[in-house]
Amino acid sequence: MAMAIAHHRESSSGSITRHLDSSGKYVRYTSEQVEALERVYAECPKPSSLRRQQLVRECPILSNIEPKQIKVWFQNRRCREKQRKEASRLQTVNRKLNAMNKLLMEENDRLQKQVSQLVCENGFMRQQLHTVPAAATADASCDSVVTTPQPSRRDANNPAGLLSIAEETLAEFLSKATGTAVDWVQMPGMKPGPDSVGIFAISQSCGGVAARACGLVSLEPSKIAEILKDRPSWFRDCRSLEVFTMFPAGNGGTIELVYTQVYAPTTLAPARDFWTLRYTITLENGSLVVCERSLSGSGAGPSEAAAAQFVRAEMLPSGYLIRPCEGGGSIIHIVDHLNLEAWNVPEVLRPLYESSKVVAQKMTIAALRYVRQIAQETSGEVVYGLGRQPAVLRTFSQRLSRGFNDAVNGFNDNGWSLINCEGAEDVVLTVNSTKSFGTTSNPANSLTFPGGVLCAKASMLLQNIPPAVLVRFLREHRSEWADFNIDAYSAATLKANSYTYPGMRPTRFTGSQIIMPLGHTIEHEELLEVIRLEGHPMVQEDAFVSRDIHLLQICSGIDENAVGACSELIFAPIDEMFPDDAPLLPSGFRIIPLDSRTSDAKGSQRTLDLTSSLEVGSGTSNTAGDASSSQSARSVLTIAFQFPFESSLQDNVANMAHQYVRSVISSVQRVAMAISPSGGGPALGPKLSPGSPEALTLAHWICKSYSFQLGTELIKSDSLEGDSLLKNLWNHQDAILCCSLKSLPVFLFANQAGLDMLETTLVALQDITLDKIFDESGRKALCADFPKLMQQGFAYLPGGICASTMGRHVSYEQAVAWKVLEADETTVHCLAFSFINWSFV
Repeated sequence: MAMAIAHHRESSSGSITRHLDSSGKYVRYTSEQVEALERVYAECPKPSSLRRQQLVRECPILSNIEPKQIKVWFQNRRCREKQRKEASRLQTVNRKLNAMNKLLMEENDRLQKQVSQLVCENGFMRQQLHTVPAAATADASCDSVVTTPQPSRRDANNPAGLLSIAEETLAEFLSKATGTAVDWVQMPGMKPGPDSVGIFAISQSCGGVAARACGLVSLEPSKIAEILKDRPSWFRDCRSLEVFTMFPAGNGGTIELVYTQVYAPTTLAPARDFWTLRYTITLENGSLVVCERSLSGSGAGPSEAAAAQFVRAEMLPSGYLIRPCEGGGSIIHIVDHLNLEAWNVPEVLRPLYESSKVVAQKMTIAALRYVRQIAQETSGEVVYGLGRQPAVLRTFSQRLSRGFNDAVNGFNDNGWSLINCEGAEDVVLTVNSTKSFGTTSNPANSLTFPGGVLCAKASMLLQNIPPAVLVRFLREHRSEWADFNIDAYSAATLKANSYTYPGMRPTRFTGSQIIMPLGHTIEHEELLEVIRLEGHPMVQEDAFVSRDIHLLQICSGIDENAVGACSELIFAPIDEMFPDDAPLLPSGFRIIPLDSRTSDAKGSQRTLDLTSSLEVGSGTSNTAGDASSSQSARSVLTIAFQFPFESSLQDNVANMAHQYVRSVISSVQRVAMAISPSGGGPALGPKLSPGSPEALTLAHWICKSYSFQLGTELIKSDSLEGDSLLKNLWNHQDAILCCSLKSLPVFLFANQAGLDMLETTLVALQDITLDKIFDESGRKALCADFPKLMQQGFAYLPGGICASTMGRHVSYEQAVAWKVLEADETTVHCLAFSFINWSFV
């Protein structure tokens, strides 16, 4: 049988077709028999189909052919079909490889031109240095640095003037997309190769910030242009895009005057807007071009009232060059060149507005990835769960992102207004009395409350915390920072006649969180998922009522090795069986890494500082650490939570929201310190809790006070300073814990052995009180020796038994307690305990 398939041959002569059977003999079939076999195969292609056997028996023309020969014919037929499919696939792959090879050759030619130009300019500059005084000004016509193209001064009030500007924009854009007008360098972290989405580059020396991408996409040029021109669909930071005027250019092209608004990524800087001319034209070689640039005049565009909350930014000649490929598909060249007016943002945020890498991540790479995503969905390569269509899931992701951006920015024309305006306040509260949240496609399904929606938001600076690690922790350990009753309160607003204030129907969170994936982008840089939080009622009569909560959530930037603009965790409560147009009220976190090249001494070592330290021109000094080290990596965390309310409960909800966000901030601070990757110990620089010293300072106080009080060294090593002191304390074999001097002492710090003994983490340590770990005899011994401890500065406690947070018993041979003095050696900061030779019983 196998030989019959492997050595299959067939020939055709007139109406007779020959097939090799299992015995090696040729069998002749008439054309009618072949047609009958094809009909049977078309209806039942599977080899073990009972229906196929029935059809063969019912067909008289096949009655004189042996069943074994028919079986061989079907096997040969399947082989031929597989061969055709494989040949078609290989042809498609070959076309793509040829197109990519062409793209790489063009890129290589461009790079060779760029190298030649740089060599020529270098030689010219050397000649100038030898022939003119150093102080002389070089001829501007030979300047090697690409300067910022100035907006055309031609009259923009008539079609002829606009056409002249459009043609000028086209020429400048093409020189950037395929020429050497900008000194492009490879995008850091983006390795070109067969698995790469495309080729990415950023500007090295030019006015403004610029990024470039080129790649192959399996869509027609007109479809790609349609997708990319709809900027709000793929650019998450785009709030709106409105075409005010559109008219034909007379040469087959189209000119549009476009007004665009772009969200601010944090609460610390105003949003941007653009007033641009967009020119669409098909070139003589069949390429489709969409290019765009800002028009001169800061007051141009819509009314001043509409743009009052925005800073007018400039778009230098940018756009898309889309060239058709033989056999289908297109090659895209994308250029984004912007001047984002970084002068008016806080100094710590300027890297976000002065970095070409950020522009590439947020706009250029995002555009190419989105087009490739649409192409794969169109071809059926992408399959999503729970029966949802890709377009619906994309819409959910966009609505979550847009709702979060609306909350962060709080635009007046959306109905938002401040209800607390104290400059020193960390948490900003805004209210929207006209807010309805739902979908524009089905306004009847939107929810509107008599009071409106309240938003509590804050931004803070993070030090030495990888955004991907923190967002991954927040996603996987929601119980570490979230309040289940607050989630229950928000979820209740989705149900008719169930509006309640938190605490009226107490619910206990079981700690169980189930993540159900819905879909993801092609490179898994963004995940869409449903989260189920399991809860149980605390009232007996509600024992049979489900208290589970469902959240729709997007999570992005959780891969530390990926190149992304930010890491986000954005969620909104949903009903268990949420429809495609379910109303959403998003809340969440956004962490944006700051470029380390700007980590100067001005505030670079302040960790988890709140908005008060991010003022423009802040004079915060460098307190510790080396700004050039890996620990100078900084990022900005923005938090925004939304709460619907009734008018009568606005003050109550405002107080609840303020306290809740403050609690979340405190939790994030503890999480950040616990997961900081600084040598396996606590972060070198972060505060342990509000009002506590930095970890490095506290370690110095602990060791110095031990030596002062007991006359011996806690760390048995010479000349331990700085990081090594903290690391040695962290890895000390004895369990060392510090507690406050309050009426109910709580723990502030523990080394690794202390955390292991208590079976807890640095995140949860500050919720444990001193009396919880000792048994009755231990508490009596501590109370008896406490006056001695306070009088002479230390005390030896006898061996005994204590308890971990998991309820397990821990024995220790001896415990030493001593007072930890601050730098002045007179103020007692806390008490420290060292449990010697501890072990689980």
